[in-house]
Amino acid sequence: MFAKANGFIVTGTHRNRTLVDINGSVADIERVFHVTMRTYQHPTEARTFFALDTDPSIDLTVPVLSIKGLNNYSLPHPMGHHVAVSSAQAQPYATGTGPGGWFIGSDYRHAYAPGVTLTGTGQSVALFELDGYYDSDITNYEGLAGLPNVTLTNVLIDGFDGSPGSGNDEVALDIEIVISMAPGLSKVLVYEGNSNPDDILNQIATDNLAKQISSSWGYTIDATTEQIFQQYAAQGQSFFEACGDSGAYPGAINTPADDPLVTSVGETVLTTSTNGGPWSSETTWQSGSGGISTVYAIPSWQQGVSMASNQGSTYSRNVPDVSMIAADCWAIANDGVGAIYFGTSISAPMWAGFIALANQQAAANGRPPLGLINPLIYTIGTNPTYGAALHDITTGNNTNTSSPTRFFAVPGYDLCTGWGTPTGSNLINALVALDVVKPTPVPFTITSVARTNKNILITWETAGGTTNVVQVSQGGAGGAYSTNFANLSTLIVPPGSGFVSTNYLDVNGATNAPSRYYRVKITAPPPSDSAADPVYAGG
Repeated sequence: MFAKANGFIVTGTHRNRTLVDINGSVADIERVFHVTMRTYQHPTEARTFFALDTDPSIDLTVPVLSIKGLNNYSLPHPMGHHVAVSSAQAQPYATGTGPGGWFIGSDYRHAYAPGVTLTGTGQSVALFELDGYYDSDITNYEGLAGLPNVTLTNVLIDGFDGSPGSGNDEVALDIEIVISMAPGLSKVLVYEGNSNPDDILNQIATDNLAKQISSSWGYTIDATTEQIFQQYAAQGQSFFEACGDSGAYPGAINTPADDPLVTSVGETVLTTSTNGGPWSSETTWQSGSGGISTVYAIPSWQQGVSMASNQGSTYSRNVPDVSMIAADCWAIANDGVGAIYFGTSISAPMWAGFIALANQQAAANGRPPLGLINPLIYTIGTNPTYGAALHDITTGNNTNTSSPTRFFAVPGYDLCTGWGTPTGSNLINALVALDVVKPTPVPFTITSVARTNKNILITWETAGGTTNVVQVSQGGAGGAYSTNFANLSTLIVPPGSGFVSTNYLDVNGATNAPSRYYRVKITAPPPSDSAADPVYAGG
């Protein structure tokens, strides 16, 4: 093996062959990757960081998507914020049933899932975490909130021992919010590590034990991460990422919140009609983040949404997609300390819990899990029945000193709260109904495949003799090939390993890499319904 032959120690491999974890000396790193490692003063933080003096390269014939772990300029960070009880007073607007009137436990279901009997039975939620937690904090919260003891399964990554550190409050908060929304979950899978986010994300993908995933941490991503997100989508896993808690983004958005393959979750301030009662009103939480991606083009499902009044972009990805409560929530962490929490650290896991309810209903109806919900949410948002499925948040803003003139909540989609928050069974029924009407692909015959430069032309015929042509062009994130075309959703073509079977084609990739092939799965459009399932290709 290349790594071992060059003096590295292989510390981890992955079932989907996406990653290889290695350790080595600085001398071996510099020699093999043709770089020099240096130490620099961080421009905005009181610390130094290590990094390479140039981009790494490697003398290897096998394509390599990315090489990670060779700089620590950007460190992963939790999104949650809290205020100690001693410095926080109960407010007149606090309409929860927790200490001081703050929200806790079933308050969230009464607001967002009133009358819903679904509890997440048969479903599991996976949590991406970069720290451990105190078991007693969770049981104490369940006791205070009157919740059942949900099974927690810790999955420790890269040798992490699960010991609670300074970020344990983020982990505890995520767990407590998920079980508050879905108290009947079969289990909560807590994927814990302290070094490599991709290893944690990839373990969630290869295990494929949970169809809803939540992350309340910010971390850097690259083409390898993108491939993991593609696997989530292909496997029907919904991924929810906290959008951020610093107000409107003036420029780059904290990754991976703007990635089109994740559902970006924003924030609101909730008021219920009585303590622990039904939803009364919501407004934008001003510290909630929203913005326009500087990396990703506008995805197909976001095209056609009016950006005339919300200051959004018609060319680039806009965030967030949806929102939930992000303020005035009671949690227990730090080995028994109760406090009031704020941030999208609340909103993201709450959406994961809510989708567990929807997937419970889908499973009961004999339907597959919802997977990436963005196309479904935007379909609902642009439908005349939108107001019945989602609370449209039309008040407030997330302006700040860095972005003083944007953004403001407006009717419909906006960059404060996205499409808004769930109304309960109406949204669940709408999501599952959209899944029901997805058409079944019809038989097809491939008639030709041609490539000119970096374009791939594929022609096939349906059983009725209709000829279909698709051109696949370079343009996706991380060098992926993607396109939109009539009668089919986005075709995603990540690097493959060159398989050939009845329903797959191997086509040459970039012209300068004749050994690189892409495994393309072709699914013919249905004869009368243009809303075809996404077509994914993997290797």
